[in-house]
Amino acid sequence: MMSTLLMRFAAPMQSWGTDKFERRGTETAPTKSGVIGLLAAALGRKRNECGDMNDLNSLRYGVRVERKGELLRDYQTAKSETSSYVTTRYYLSDAVFLIGLEGDDELLRQLSEALQSPVFPLFFGRRSCPPEGRVFLKIIRDKDLCDILLNEPSIITERRNENGVGGRRIVVDADDGAADYFSRDVPVSFDQSHRKYGFRRVSELQREVTEHDPMLELDE
Repeated sequence: MMSTLLMRFAAPMQSWGTDKFERRGTETAPTKSGVIGLLAAALGRKRNECGDMNDLNSLRYGVRVERKGELLRDYQTAKSETSSYVTTRYYLSDAVFLIGLEGDDELLRQLSEALQSPVFPLFFGRRSCPPEGRVFLKIIRDKDLCDILLNEPSIITERRNENGVGGRRIVVDADDGAADYFSRDVPVSFDQSHRKYGFRRVSELQREVTEHDPMLELDE
């Protein structure tokens, strides 16, 4: 039976980037590789022992931007054996996301238990970005991931959608049909000596929101 695990990603800072070295940027929404890394940590899988991650990679991934947050830029000084240099790192401040993972019911149940009692500390992209509040929300059965992200009540308390009339951005793994674009965002190895990522097909949707959206009255 296929089910969908819902998570809440909220924190003072998040960073979802793939850049390295002097400049480390962030995507505007959590990456699938970052979310799978968080789940692997919750399950107790070490970076150099993750091995075959087909079980986690096979989950269909989707994210709805509840609050996009503000982009922050931070300068840091780093040292090598021979010199010092400045690095630039970017973060999302006060962003909130609704995350959905669709897959086998038993696997999602295991993940829900791990998120509530993780083996390793959880963080949103970088170790300096721990979660604020609970991460696991609930498991929904017998409903399509896209339908859930389009219709699930908001998880933020603002009365109006900060993105304005027109809706909240939704990013999901594409169906068998055409994708909007490809993203190098599927983790093959988290080993720090040999990180490797594959590509996934991505589609973008929009959840329509008006000033008088009755769903907003159900905010938690």
